[in-house]
Amino acid sequence: MNQNSFRNLQLNLSGLRFWLTLLLVIWVLSSIGLGWLVQLSFIVLGLLLITPVIAFFIFRWWLKRNLVIDQCPVCGYESAAINGTQLRCPSCSEPLKIEKGKFYRLTPPGTVDVEAIDVTVKQIEDKS
Repeated sequence: MNQNSFRNLQLNLSGLRFWLTLLLVIWVLSSIGLGWLVQLSFIVLGLLLITPVIAFFIFRWWLKRNLVIDQCPVCGYESAAINGTQLRCPSCSEPLKIEKGKFYRLTPPGTVDVEAIDVTVKQIEDKS
């Protein structure tokens, strides 16, 4: 017979000691009228496990409603931002304001945006 078999059995039962102690404490608390304490601990444990899951789904819902993906009105670079915030374009560094799902240039009052048009010029030679 293997001499280490008793040690293996002893090591395997060492984890069982914790669970037996926990069950004994729960049984003693229930028998002396402190069952509400055991129930409260199970409720707190359940809340600690469920709260992060609920918070994750609420965060995803909020992000889906408030994340805006649009193009910069100056350079056309596509980026993402939260609705109602300000940022600088990662490509051209233009300050942008995000409102109602669109990117707008953040300009001082009285600034007029002008769009330039390239006009080619033909030179007419003088025939004199």
